[in-house]
Amino acid sequence: MAASETSTEDQNHLSPSPKRQTAWFQSLPEEEKPEKLQLLNRPAKQMILNELSDEGLVRLLNAIDPDDATDILQLLPKSRQDKVLLEVSEELKAAASTLLQFDPDTAAGMMTLDYIQVDHEATIGEVAEKFKEHEKRTGRSPVILTFKNDKLAGFLPGHELGFSSQNEKITRHIRPIPVIHHAASHKEVIRTFRSHPHSRVAVLNNDGNVLGIIYSDDVLQFLHDQETSSLYHFAGVSGEETVFDPASRKIKLRYKWLIINLATAFLAAFTVGRFEDVISQYVLLAVYMPIVAGMGGNAATQTLAVMIRGIALKQIEIKTALHTLRNELGSGLVNGLINGVLVALVVIIFNNDFKIALILASAMIVNLLVASFFGTLVPLVMSKLGKDPASSATIFITTATDVLGFLAFLGLATVILR
Repeated sequence: MAASETSTEDQNHLSPSPKRQTAWFQSLPEEEKPEKLQLLNRPAKQMILNELSDEGLVRLLNAIDPDDATDILQLLPKSRQDKVLLEVSEELKAAASTLLQFDPDTAAGMMTLDYIQVDHEATIGEVAEKFKEHEKRTGRSPVILTFKNDKLAGFLPGHELGFSSQNEKITRHIRPIPVIHHAASHKEVIRTFRSHPHSRVAVLNNDGNVLGIIYSDDVLQFLHDQETSSLYHFAGVSGEETVFDPASRKIKLRYKWLIINLATAFLAAFTVGRFEDVISQYVLLAVYMPIVAGMGGNAATQTLAVMIRGIALKQIEIKTALHTLRNELGSGLVNGLINGVLVALVVIIFNNDFKIALILASAMIVNLLVASFFGTLVPLVMSKLGKDPASSATIFITTATDVLGFLAFLGLATVILR
């Protein structure tokens, strides 16, 4: 009887009953509620919010960032919005009142107000003081926007506050920042981030004044909301799975992909095993071998993430992939050269072994090219075959970077060291 009751309780958050949904949510510890609510889809959120008391809703809103709180407020009727806003903290009230003025389907609807404005000739010490004031007041680190003659000049990377002299002017450290009009659509925001691979974009009004900042995290959250099933599958999980599912359901939804992954892991192990002799003679190879596979996997994940977004937004298909493939291979080559030189220097400095430095650098270049090639083409092929590219492509791409990366590294070692 007790086991049956526990199972029923575990499933309450999936129930279509508002009372059961709310009961499950109310049973959570207070510190877990904001995070758990963010993981639910829009209908489930609305269901819970409609059943929550005003007092409970105010506590919830005061515990999260203003931009996330605004997203929740936008799910409420206008009359309740106004009522709740009277009870929240002054800081949240000011921020949310500003953000609620804008259409949630525009760039302004995605922005946050976590930024500070400084003059382009201010000193590092002056900016640091302003930075600390904002962080102390809000508990969040702001973007540092710089202005020249009242016009946006760029932004100051936060790490400069810790690495530069306190009396030094910030002018030489200013970096450009992309901008977008507040009324731009979400698609335009995504195109801006694709064209300008920065982690933030400034939102401007009609007069060119700054209204807020959009982080890449905000764009990823939007893509998550739009393409939930694809992004769940990116991790090898069903779109129907939630973080609260019982173990039996998680096993059922994941075990097939994990078995396939296990098979590909054995393939990589088999490849390494073919070079057992050279590894036993040169133990240093085993030390640096994971770097080749790790870098290839990271590079492939970056390419795959871009491709999945492109496929989801219908920006690319296999017959139009040649231009993208050339760009990705070019990027892979240059990044391979950069990282290859860095790892080679590490080997030379710490191990004084020029041959292994050459082997590792060459394998790095090869594997980043492999990552770019397979990261671009595999998701397109899977999409063409009618398969979900996010759930299937990761396994094949990881196999390619592991197997071919080890093959390049150990194959070159066999040729050069013997």
